[in-house]
Amino acid sequence: MRVFKHVSTALLAVGLSTSATMAWSQSNNSNIDVADHIALEKLIDEQGLRGNPAEGRVLPAIDDPLAQLGKKLFFTKGLSGDKDVACVSCHHPMLGGSDELSLPVGVNAARPEVLGVGRIDGDSLPDVPRNSPTVFNLGLWDTTLFWDSRLESLGQEPGQNGAASPISTPDSGLGIADPLAGPNLATAQARFPVTSQAEMRDTTFEAGSRNEAVRQHLAARLGDYGIGQGELAVNHWLAEFQQAFNLVADAETLITYENIALAIGEYERSMVFVNSPWQQYVDGNRDALNADQVAGATMFLTRSEMGGGGCTNCHSGTFFTDGETHAIGFPQIGVGKGVVNDDDFGREMATGNSDDRYRFRTPGLLNVEVTKPYGHAGAYQSLKEVVDHHVNPTEAVKAYFAKGGWCALPQFDGLADCENVYPHAVENTKLAVEKTELERAYATSKLPYIWLSEKERWQLVAFLEALTDPCVKDRACMSPWIADQSDNVDNLLLIATDVNGTPL
Repeated sequence: MRVFKHVSTALLAVGLSTSATMAWSQSNNSNIDVADHIALEKLIDEQGLRGNPAEGRVLPAIDDPLAQLGKKLFFTKGLSGDKDVACVSCHHPMLGGSDELSLPVGVNAARPEVLGVGRIDGDSLPDVPRNSPTVFNLGLWDTTLFWDSRLESLGQEPGQNGAASPISTPDSGLGIADPLAGPNLATAQARFPVTSQAEMRDTTFEAGSRNEAVRQHLAARLGDYGIGQGELAVNHWLAEFQQAFNLVADAETLITYENIALAIGEYERSMVFVNSPWQQYVDGNRDALNADQVAGATMFLTRSEMGGGGCTNCHSGTFFTDGETHAIGFPQIGVGKGVVNDDDFGREMATGNSDDRYRFRTPGLLNVEVTKPYGHAGAYQSLKEVVDHHVNPTEAVKAYFAKGGWCALPQFDGLADCENVYPHAVENTKLAVEKTELERAYATSKLPYIWLSEKERWQLVAFLEALTDPCVKDRACMSPWIADQSDNVDNLLLIATDVNGTPL
């Protein structure tokens, strides 16, 4: 286990990732006025942003035995009902800890090994209703998980990842402690993708059974006992669990879903990527950011009433999230969450409170550059679109649909009759924006009224890109978190490729 402490590291040379951003970028830092540094550093101190966001937390290293077991479990298709999809199918380390799709394709993919754009199922339409959140820095969450925050630490103690108090889950119900949740939020979350028909379970495996029966069957499959006996032609899981837990015990004792979720959670909690240019700057290296990034950071941290972006109303702290849910009116595309007309009511679906309609959890912004597409339905492809939306939601969604809406996204490129796939999307989006604007008008929203020039918007993008740990773009650096054939315990290891067959 690692206890993270504040450590300064070497200067990282970072360039902006888009040509449009480069149009605004300064070529060096020599023209940054000292006063600009002083102003930004004052904001950093006022908002308590000194220190590493992982500082003081007890988190596993990727080479810890449980994290290693978790990696193998994360990459096996043996935990899906029809043995055709793995956790990594929607959360690959080289795809920003997500899948680069607006909406995920879980079970029944035409080519199960293909991840990212080009992963399709039989009808070329994704069945999972919400964008895959990144698993990067999952151990830094102390509040809730999932877009609608339906998995929640009841105490939300800082620095604990949910370990210091009970956790409520969809199994127990809102605000009710789930005795099977496990020791932290990451473990609790790992209990649910396997129970979703669209994500991993499919419709025939344990049809009609409760979630716990699904989990117990999967554990029995890996343990080769009871109802799951003989379901894996190749099975070396007992030895793996004995090594990871350092116990000589039988499969029924060791290979439980509680232990499976714990191991997966430890693998996810080991994915700590916080060593960004911004972190270098916070640690005292003024050369870590260029002029546009300094200007963007200042804009980001400055309150709207002082002429800034007011971004920290929601994206606060060193993890850049308040952990709460808000309505901001992002486009509503996809199959929705089963309410009416493909709509997605967000947090209301967990609380039953209509005030929570269209509210979704504030994402953390570390490594946000690599976690596209953006929003609960992955409607926006670029950070510039996201910034534009925060400046003016009404005009942004008009522009979005005028440019083709979801049909302009890479995932839907070339889809026959694409414009009629989600016939209620414009109407649903209009309702979400109206709810957002109503909350703003009655001052119950944290989304401020702001105006930013085009240059200022690109400077915000430049700052957001400076929150990227370079490791997450480097295959060699990420290799400890990516399984290879040596991790193939059951001959169901998913070795991912892009649509052209190039290994990820």
